[in-house]
Amino acid sequence: MTPALQFDPIAEARRQWTSRWGDAVGPSMSAVTSIMRAQQILMTRLNELLKPYDLTFPRYEALMLLFLSRRGSLPLGKMGVRLQVHRTSVTNIVDQLERSGYVQRVPHDVDRRTVLASITAEGRRVAEASTRELNAASFGTAPLEADDLEALSAVLLRLRLEAGDFAV
Repeated sequence: MTPALQFDPIAEARRQWTSRWGDAVGPSMSAVTSIMRAQQILMTRLNELLKPYDLTFPRYEALMLLFLSRRGSLPLGKMGVRLQVHRTSVTNIVDQLERSGYVQRVPHDVDRRTVLASITAEGRRVAEASTRELNAASFGTAPLEADDLEALSAVLLRLRLEAGDFAV
C-alpha cells in the first residue's frame, strides 16, 4: 500500500486549477477527480476481497450476470451490452472465468453462430460465497452509511440519465 500523503492532492489540484481557470471550473474538476479516486479505492478493496475466489470485480460482475440469469447462460454479445463493456473485454473475462472452472462456453441451441457463456456448479458456489463476502464488507464502502450511499447513487443517476446510460 502506498503511504498516505501529508496533504489532499485533489484539494491542491483544485486550488491550482481555480487559480488558473477561475472558481467556476474548480467544483467540476474536483468532483471528477474525487469520483475517479474513489473508483480506484473501491476497485482495490473489492479485488482484495475477491482474490481468494480467483476473481476480480469485472469477473465477479460477469459471473453474477450469469448466476442471476434465468438459464444461467447468455450470449457473449448480450453480456457485453449488459455489462456495458466492449466485446473483447467480455471475451477476456469469460476466458478467465473458464480457466477458473466457473464458466464454460457452449453452442447456442438454435443459432449456430452464437456462443453462450454458461455458469458451472463451481461458478454458482463461488458466486454465492463471494457475494456473502462482499455483502459482509458492504462492498468496500466504509465509512459511508446507507443514507450517504443512497444520496450518492441518486446524484450519479442524474448524470447517467443525461448521458443516455439506459432508457427510462
